[in-house]
Parts: sequence; C-alpha cells; structure tokens
Amino acid sequence: MGGKESVAGGQTVITPVQTHVWFKRFMTECPSGLQTLHEFKALLGLRGLNQRANQYVVQLFNIFDKNKDGFIDFLEFIAAVNLVIQGKVDQKLKWYFKLYDADGNGSIDRKELLNIFMEIQAISGQNTLNAQECTNLVFEKIDVNNDGELTLEEFIGGLEKDSKLLEMITKSFDLSHVLKIIQNGMKQDT
Repeated sequence: MGGKESVAGGQTVITPVQTHVWFKRFMTECPSGLQTLHEFKALLGLRGLNQRANQYVVQLFNIFDKNKDGFIDFLEFIAAVNLVIQGKVDQKLKWYFKLYDADGNGSIDRKELLNIFMEIQAISGQNTLNAQECTNLVFEKIDVNNDGELTLEEFIGGLEKDSKLLEMITKSFDLSHVLKIIQNGMKQDT
C-alpha cells in the first residue's frame, strides 16, 4: 500500500504519500507556491505551441485557477489532479463543460465545441478524428431542443445516455499523459 495508488470501486485513489511527493515537486518547480501559466507549460513540456494549442492550455490553466488570481496554488493543482484521477463521471462532465464553454455564458455552441476539438488535436498531434464530424455528432445526439447550444443539463444528460459519445469525449480530454509527467517529475525539452 504505502505510496502506491490503490483502486476502490474501479477508481484510482491518491494516497497521502503521493500527495506529499507531488507537493515537494510542485514546490521545487514553483518555490513561491504559485504556478504561473509559463511554469505550467514548462512543467508539462508544452513549448512552441501553435495558437490553437496555446488557447487550449490557457483555458485549462484558467479552469485549474479556481480563485482567478492568475496563479495555480498547490490546493488548486491537487484538486484538479484529484478530479481527473478519481472524480465521478458527472463531476468530470461538469469540468469538461466549463472547459468547452469558452465564453463562460453557460452554454456550448457549435463554434466553441469545434474549437476545443481542434485545439485538442493541435496539442496531441492526432488528426484521426475529424473535429467537424465530432462536433456534428455531439450536437445531433444531445442537443435535444435543436437550438444549436448545449446547456449543462443537455451535455451531462446526453453523454450519460450515450456510452460511445461519452467515451469519445472522455478520450478527447484524457489527461493521463499530463499526470505521467507530473508523477515522474519530468520536463520535456523541445
């Protein structure tokens, strides 16, 4: 047990030992206790991003920055990691919704969803999924009132009812590579 991850009910659990290790790494990278956007990108090895990929990383950083002070402190950081590792499906879907709702108006329109799919592709380098087709599929299946916008309720309800769509969304936002970098304390150079 000790510093190893355990699984409870199919969910990974972060142990106190892991939290301590992550705290030490966080403080080594950010001695002030506050991580800037530049430090966030450096920690994850995200340099030389194109504009789309950079927009996605900025959006992700802003979602991690719960108090909107322009920094990620360790509590914000570990809360996000905990959500990604052991959050329940509806918690993750609420988080995804916030990420996809770029303008923060409480709904996701086609342009926002298309942009996020294109940004994810820009970061991952994956072009096997057609962003336009993914966007169309999501709206066809879960925009119940056909108004061209997805509310939080439509988004969560629709994805929970369609396992294939849920899997597609979950895979599109897979942060396992980010967690591996954090866990290994690696910095990738370009």
